[in-house]
Amino acid sequence: MSGIDGCLVNCSLAPRATPENDTRDTSATIVLDNGDPTMYESYWSKIGNKCDITFNGDNSLSYFANGKRLCWFLESKLEEQIKRLHNVVGNAIVDDHYIIVGTGSSQLMQAALYALSPADQLEPISVVSATPFYSAYPEVTNFVRSGLHKWAGDAITFQKNGPYIEFITSPNNPDGVIREPVVNGDQGKLIYDLAYYWPQYTAITSPANHDVMLFTISKCTGHAGSRIGWALVKDKEVARKMTKFMEISTIGVSKEAQLRAAKILEVISDSCLDPKMENFFEYSRSLMTDRWKRLRQVVMANAIFVLQKYPLQYCLFTKDFYESHPAFAWLICNGGEEEDCEKLLKEHKIHTRSGSRFGSESRNVRISMLSRDEDFNIFLKRLMAIQGPTNGN
Repeated sequence: MSGIDGCLVNCSLAPRATPENDTRDTSATIVLDNGDPTMYESYWSKIGNKCDITFNGDNSLSYFANGKRLCWFLESKLEEQIKRLHNVVGNAIVDDHYIIVGTGSSQLMQAALYALSPADQLEPISVVSATPFYSAYPEVTNFVRSGLHKWAGDAITFQKNGPYIEFITSPNNPDGVIREPVVNGDQGKLIYDLAYYWPQYTAITSPANHDVMLFTISKCTGHAGSRIGWALVKDKEVARKMTKFMEISTIGVSKEAQLRAAKILEVISDSCLDPKMENFFEYSRSLMTDRWKRLRQVVMANAIFVLQKYPLQYCLFTKDFYESHPAFAWLICNGGEEEDCEKLLKEHKIHTRSGSRFGSESRNVRISMLSRDEDFNIFLKRLMAIQGPTNGN
């Protein structure tokens, strides 16, 4: 196969869209601006009733899950399955951490900022992250105009003396690069956003072991609509303050959502241990590998665009070497009239997110790799059709 046809989905894992059976309106704009993880529908549709859970009318009446636990609204089943999955995958140390559950990791970011911000300082503590940083960090930090903290921009250029908070997203959103702290200061408090530190996206090189680590079910399993995230926190006082933030803002987290998330995590762990089940991470990694392969084929055939490259790393979970296949593609326009890459792609009905939203240049865009196969196929066709001056047009 060659050309555009060679970039179409060719996989027997589940019924897929092809030019012959795709009935979608191909004239509509393909929205790849956000990380809506609908790619995972193909796996969960095959699971059947393994994730079914029933609630009776007298369930979940109390605010409390366990009044004796520091995070008193955390369901014990979810706590158990979070610990189990991290131990199965080996991507984080959980035994000496408190677990704080939140309504997605976005709420936990706010809770962590609240907990780590000194209450007795004369001015808000600076919050930074290295460019390109997750586009939501500035808004999350400044949205309520708190006197506790304020967004201070790029960690690479940050030179202010005194305390600060640094977000370290690893693998990074938007470019998928493995990150370490950047600011060289002795008064820093670090928040590790590890939403994408799972085997389908990157090699698990060691179990993460930091003071504050954030995870979300959205990018781990694809269940973004369940709105469940969790933090692993070493310090008891920080964990207590984060729990207080959750208590004041939402009086806990939905028990139904927690119990559904617990069941989903249980099934994923089972799939890794039961040879009769299809391993969730192997399946997802196969999809991501295939998508990145086909995207690179399109980009290599077109002189307009460049993609981020990733080194081979040994994965402790899969026991082999492979390169990262991030949830987002960080696409770079090669210059000239195409320097506003978001605008260029929008003209071809591909909606992406400009690099300027990530503190970077407008010649960069972030593109979600997690859409349904139908959308991904159309995206590749449209990207292939874009021609630049070097192609004689």
